[in-house]
Amino acid sequence: MDLNTIWFLLICVLFGGYAVLDGFDLGAGPLLLFTKGDHDRRVILNAIGPVWNGNEVWLVTGGGALFAAFPNVYATVFSGLYDAFMLLLAALIFRAAAIEFRSQRPEAGWRSAWDGAFAGSSLLSALLIGVAIGNIAWGLPLDRGHEFRGTLLTLLHPYALLVGCTTVALFLMHGNLYLLLKTDGPMQATLMRWTRITVPSYLVLFVATNAATILFNPNIAAAISRRLWLLGAIFATSIAVTLNIVRELRRRRERRAFLCSALSIVTLMGLFAAGVYPNLVSSTLDPAGTLTIYNGAATQKSLQFMFWVAMIGVPIVLLYSTAIYYTFRGKVILTDESY
Repeated sequence: MDLNTIWFLLICVLFGGYAVLDGFDLGAGPLLLFTKGDHDRRVILNAIGPVWNGNEVWLVTGGGALFAAFPNVYATVFSGLYDAFMLLLAALIFRAAAIEFRSQRPEAGWRSAWDGAFAGSSLLSALLIGVAIGNIAWGLPLDRGHEFRGTLLTLLHPYALLVGCTTVALFLMHGNLYLLLKTDGPMQATLMRWTRITVPSYLVLFVATNAATILFNPNIAAAISRRLWLLGAIFATSIAVTLNIVRELRRRRERRAFLCSALSIVTLMGLFAAGVYPNLVSSTLDPAGTLTIYNGAATQKSLQFMFWVAMIGVPIVLLYSTAIYYTFRGKVILTDESY
């Protein structure tokens, strides 16, 4: 295994970690609007309040790793998807502002407005992340010079929108299961009822997305023919862990259900990685415009140096995340200092 492949896997791990951790608080956002009463909404906000900003460290780390290891890919993707990423950045900023400002005043209108802003920006963030993933899997209109030849509307094709909707459903399910861990009493009973909608909805969209990928995505279809057993095994594992969520919920084992949800995200990242490797961005215009882990990479000396930097930095991020979740473990208890 060469350094280029190692960096490809490391970046997948970083973005996968972001999806697992930030996925549940993005999914919790839209659920906020379906709760009744200020108390329950504060419970949801305080379930994610201590951890949401730490979760986004994984996104920053993943972006930094992509810039360091594959600068050509970083330049092409972030310039080509500039409008979409600016929308995502605005949504994430507005979401953070909503969390902080929502409880600064007691008026119901003030709080409802920020609740709507928080839910809408969370939903938009999840959708844009899914659309970006869908476009990377489908391919971008790149010329021989790796320049993006399209607009924002170019990115909103049916396949990318389907992946975006699947991502929203996945995060809603993930957020639903996380909130089960952080609540009790009547609110937990309500959240348990919601799983009868969020889990099946994700399963239906997951199957539909995979069917569309096999039938209409030539890049992934070609990878399936080369790595049939690997992709088949990952797909079967993904289906199994997602179905096991239902089994664990029936047995009232919420923690195991949440872990299965996290594993479903990990297996999805595995499907994506195995489906696109060794390409990072396929060109739909000219095969010569495709960026791979080799023609999009930094020099070997840079990869080697950054590898050792990552070996120091990634464990620090892991320790930080572990410490935060350990400190704020247990059910949510509202105090005067809560959101």
